[in-house]
Amino acid sequence: MYCFSIIMAVPCLLYPITVHISSSDRLVDCTSLKRATEFVYSAILPQASKPFIYMSINLPPEHVDVNIHPTKKEVSLLNQERIIEKIKDAIEEKLMNCNNTRIFQTQALNSSALTQANTRKDKGTEVSTPTGEKSQKIPVSQMVRTDPRDPSGRLHTYWQGQTSNLEKKSGLVAVRNIVRSRRNPKDAGDLSSRHELVTEIDYNLHPGLFDIVKNCTYVGVADEVFALIQHNTLLYLVNVVNVSKELMYQQALCRFGNFNAIQLSEPAPLLELLTMALKDDESMSDVNEKEKLEIAEVNTEILKENAEMINEYFSIHIDQGGNLTRLPVVLDQYTPDMDRLPEFMLTLGNDIAWDVEKECFRTAAAAIGNFYALHPPILPNPSGKGIRLYKKNKDSMESAGQADNDLTSTDEDDIDQELLAEAEAAWAQREWTIQHVLFPSMRLFLKPPKSMATDGTFVQIASLDKLYKIFERC
Repeated sequence: MYCFSIIMAVPCLLYPITVHISSSDRLVDCTSLKRATEFVYSAILPQASKPFIYMSINLPPEHVDVNIHPTKKEVSLLNQERIIEKIKDAIEEKLMNCNNTRIFQTQALNSSALTQANTRKDKGTEVSTPTGEKSQKIPVSQMVRTDPRDPSGRLHTYWQGQTSNLEKKSGLVAVRNIVRSRRNPKDAGDLSSRHELVTEIDYNLHPGLFDIVKNCTYVGVADEVFALIQHNTLLYLVNVVNVSKELMYQQALCRFGNFNAIQLSEPAPLLELLTMALKDDESMSDVNEKEKLEIAEVNTEILKENAEMINEYFSIHIDQGGNLTRLPVVLDQYTPDMDRLPEFMLTLGNDIAWDVEKECFRTAAAAIGNFYALHPPILPNPSGKGIRLYKKNKDSMESAGQADNDLTSTDEDDIDQELLAEAEAAWAQREWTIQHVLFPSMRLFLKPPKSMATDGTFVQIASLDKLYKIFERC
């Protein structure tokens, strides 16, 4: 048995979402409950409003797990999903019943903007210069109807009924968390080799792509690799893996010697990580297990010998026992896919030019960039026909000779629900990270190199002006 009481304050416009939970008369935090509450409010409140909630939940002590956080400030509950669903329904019902009145803050109308809006015509728009003189009309086929700061151009805005349990944060909050002042920089940032690498980034900058990146509007995810963006009247496909890899590489050099750190919950033995990576490496399939173990031992010694340097410059901490304990924060609000950690450690031990300073920094930053890039999750995308890959008995499906477009025969009992839920969470998390972390950071920090203009990273797929010409012929 359990009971709960909730105090809901009037939403404000200045402070972020705050949820205080009282368990056994002690303030604690429950991440799943907090996110569920935020999700309910996000569908009801105006965009800038943030709620304040105090919850008191009475549960038997044996139903509360306090061993989630070292300071015991976060808890997990028995039958947590059912409890959260009950609380979520209660909050939603209360909000819907008390929504008869609402107070809106208003501001004075800009008379000049109102006049300009009233003078728009179907065929074009007159633009006023700062001196008050009118320039030529802009044809409707060349009008830009989106704003990078306005989320209305994103596909998610038009997907009615689609829900997500991921935390929803505004672009402004994401930007504020990304842009942080870094005090007391270390002397490592003054190394000439590192400075030369940063200079190379500026020298190889592509001005056209830089303008696109700075002023684009995120539209949505196109498939496993590409995302859609709009710049002025043009629509582009962007290779998420390539841009994220380049962004992480540049950030590794920009934050050189001044990283925050991700503390691993348990130290990871280097020898085990390297052995795992060698077993998964297809190019090492002809090498026997004994030789793989020798290679892993050699790379472990190399990393231990250079542990002090990579910890000082890149915040990759390896203790004296040969255990990995910390990783760098290359991009705020983002944690890399730990399934790729063994491959990353093998790259550090095997591919870094330790003897040449500049090449050492370049290859280390490139290895970090590849590890932290937003690769597709290892589990296949379960959307659409991909759900067939999660059938418990794949042989029976193949022997039946079912058509590719026959999706109705996929019964829930035939699906590995646990694995499917893990895959859906991984792909949803990646999509959220692309929209709320990668693209805001890309606008702030990425300096796209000239090679991205020709290697398929940015591909123009539509032009409003050309579309108008097609429609006119129709």
